[in-house]
Amino acid sequence: MTDAVLTEHRGRALFITLNRPAALNALNREMCLSIHRALINSLGDAGVDRTVIQGAGERAFCAGGDVVGLYHAGRAGSPEWEGFFHDEYRMNQAIAVYGQDYVALLDGVTMGGGVGLSIHGRYRVATERTLFAMPETGIGLIPDVGGTHALARLPGEIGTWLALTGARLKAADCLYAEIATHHVPHDRLDLLRELLADKDEPVAEILGTLHTDPGPSALETLRDAIDFHFSHDSVEAIQLSLAGGDDWAQAQHEAIARMSPTSLKLSLRGVRMGRTQSIEAALRTEYRMVCAIKGGRDFYEGIRAQLIDKDKAPLWSPATLEEVDEAMVDSYLREPAGGDLTFE
Repeated sequence: MTDAVLTEHRGRALFITLNRPAALNALNREMCLSIHRALINSLGDAGVDRTVIQGAGERAFCAGGDVVGLYHAGRAGSPEWEGFFHDEYRMNQAIAVYGQDYVALLDGVTMGGGVGLSIHGRYRVATERTLFAMPETGIGLIPDVGGTHALARLPGEIGTWLALTGARLKAADCLYAEIATHHVPHDRLDLLRELLADKDEPVAEILGTLHTDPGPSALETLRDAIDFHFSHDSVEAIQLSLAGGDDWAQAQHEAIARMSPTSLKLSLRGVRMGRTQSIEAALRTEYRMVCAIKGGRDFYEGIRAQLIDKDKAPLWSPATLEEVDEAMVDSYLREPAGGDLTFE
């Protein structure tokens, strides 16, 4: 185990705490391995029938993966790049098939890798501090960690919209989009933890007792527009539709225009494929994509612009959607030189 992941058995529950609050609990490879191991071990513990995963500190559940570490590993040609995604995705699959109740407390920033730690589990608890997003197209990556599988299963075209724009959602919107299953105020989380540890009631009943109405969802009012504009099967068609729309549609068009064209094309392909894929097949497709992204340019340019130089002005290559043809997208779907992701 690593000090960045803490585990505690309390009553009937295993508590897993991401313990890198200064880094917004961003995941590294050792953390993924520790979480995966803890889940496997819990299945052999007769005293545990539920797992609760949470983030330390006041700001985040988990803001994503350690992308700066990946930046350096990728530029150095290190196998740590493939190693991280291999271990993270296997952890994501373990969550998706976990045989016991799994409760993720999305108290604070929940993005990227934090989505993979939560959205595949049985229960996802939002609070008034939840901020959910999959912002990968803005850093030259894709909505991975099984995101292509999960986003494809959200109502209508909400998942497509989230994947392409990186839009951010709060608690009411997360409930409407079926990303969260319950809303519990932050100041009642300690009570929730106590009940999950000590009460014999089913987890669903405990969560139902503490669930509160987070208020109206702004996303609900946008649903028809999202479904209309984002139902197209090419990014160009989506952009054309948005360009002829109202002020909200124009804002979505502008947001997408700032993203990596390659990432946009890969993300849309992944979400469309994810509609009919199992979680394992979707993760295998994502692994192929990220292994190919390692040899490209946009991820390194995106991290440079957003997190290193912080000029917020990435120069994508290719620079336009038209330059990213179907053959180029297909090239990201080939089996990696090191072999495909496996789950045995």
